[in-house]
Amino acid sequence: MKLKCRTLLSLGLALSIGAAELQAAVVAYPTNGQSEKQQSTDKAACGQWATDQTGISPEKLLQQQQAGQVPPPTAGPGRGAAGGAAVGAVGGAIGGDAGKGAAIGAGAGAVGGGVRRRKQEKAAQEQQQAGQAQTQQQLASYEKAQKTCLKGKGYTVD
Repeated sequence: MKLKCRTLLSLGLALSIGAAELQAAVVAYPTNGQSEKQQSTDKAACGQWATDQTGISPEKLLQQQQAGQVPPPTAGPGRGAAGGAAVGAVGGAIGGDAGKGAAIGAGAGAVGGGVRRRKQEKAAQEQQQAGQAQTQQQLASYEKAQKTCLKGKGYTVD
């Protein structure tokens, strides 16, 4: 569980860093001798233009991603065991042995809780992977628009 969480957090952190540094990632050479000040102005204007054209803001994507990084709480095996023990104790009391029924119920509840937890973890991981793919597609669209604008302003763009 800890390893999966670390991996997911590492992936989320990598995307977060990528979104924050997208403008720095676009390399533009001023082919018309633009000054440093003009380059800064042009990059800011093209960033805004790319957002206007695509509806994508890397800063907003970063904020959304950070808000979604906290995984929802999942039920641990203890919760299933406790519920199973309670049901088993009731069933066992009816059959004459509440302790044996509680033990059987606790075991079944722990197994059921573990299965549910693994399903929830898998669903959360799949959801995060889908979100990451969507974020990367959106960032690629934004970057393409930004490069198009910079080319139009007289820059050679990589």
